[in-house]
Amino acid sequence: MASFDLVSKIDEMELHNALKNTEKMIAGRFDFKGSECTAEFKEKDNVIELKGESEMQVKGILDILRTQMGKRGIGFRGMKESDIESSGLKVKKMKLSLTSGFDKDAQKLMNRLIKESGFKGKTQYMDEKYRVESKSIDDLQVLYQFLRTHKDMTLELHMENMKR
Repeated sequence: MASFDLVSKIDEMELHNALKNTEKMIAGRFDFKGSECTAEFKEKDNVIELKGESEMQVKGILDILRTQMGKRGIGFRGMKESDIESSGLKVKKMKLSLTSGFDKDAQKLMNRLIKESGFKGKTQYMDEKYRVESKSIDDLQVLYQFLRTHKDMTLELHMENMKR
């Protein structure tokens, strides 16, 4: 039987590369010259923190970060944006929470979408992964594309451990 594992995570190495490129772009742009603007990843909290001197700068940093993430193949579905808030005299900040893994709501959503797709095969949840099995590898690929592109899906899904 063909199978694969569905996981919800963001590639941290590519994220670090996107953040480094964002810092380089900020340093080189004229509208950010002489200002304290940063984009840093807090691994402990799994949060990206964007700081700037105005709301426009924070939105500009967010735009640059999204562009760099898009170039690196990192999706935006696993990110939740907070509002821009003031944190001091001249500093505005925004937090981007990165979600990874399947919580209870995500598990219910996955089960509902798999049933909705009409998939004929087995699925089981085990250790932050969904193992999906079917007789046909084509059915697995159709299910994967259905889940990734569904409008209700709020997680960034990746396929791992594909077996024929």
